[in-house]
Amino acid sequence: MIRKIISIVVLLPLAILIVLFAVANRQIVSISLDPLSSDTPAYALTVPLFVALILALIIGAVIGGIASWMKQSRWRRAARQLESEAALLRRQSEELRERLAETEPHRLGYASDSSATYRTPPAAS
Repeated sequence: MIRKIISIVVLLPLAILIVLFAVANRQIVSISLDPLSSDTPAYALTVPLFVALILALIIGAVIGGIASWMKQSRWRRAARQLESEAALLRRQSEELRERLAETEPHRLGYASDSSATYRTPPAAS
C-alpha cells in the first residue's frame, strides 16, 4: 500500500513534468551525426527538441543499466558459487545425518529399544 502511494507521489509529478516539457519544447531541431560537414551533413535527423532530449535520457539510462549490470557480474558469479556450495554442503549434511542415524540411533533420539535408561537432569535432583 505504501509502495503504491510513494510511486504515485513520485511518478505523477514526473509524468506532469515530462508532458509540460514536451509541450513547451516542440521546436524542430536538426541533429547531425557528421562532425566534418556542418553545412550539408551526411547523417542528420530532424526531430522536435523534446524527442531528442527524451531519447538521450532513455539511451543514457540503458547504457548506465548495462554498465552497472556488467560491473556486478563478479558478485553474481560469487553468489552462484556460494549457492551451489551451500547446496552441496546441505546434501552432505543430510547424508551424514542419515548414516549416523543408521549406525547410532540412540544418539539422535531415535532409540526404540528398551535398554535405554532414563536419567533425570542434574538440575531436577
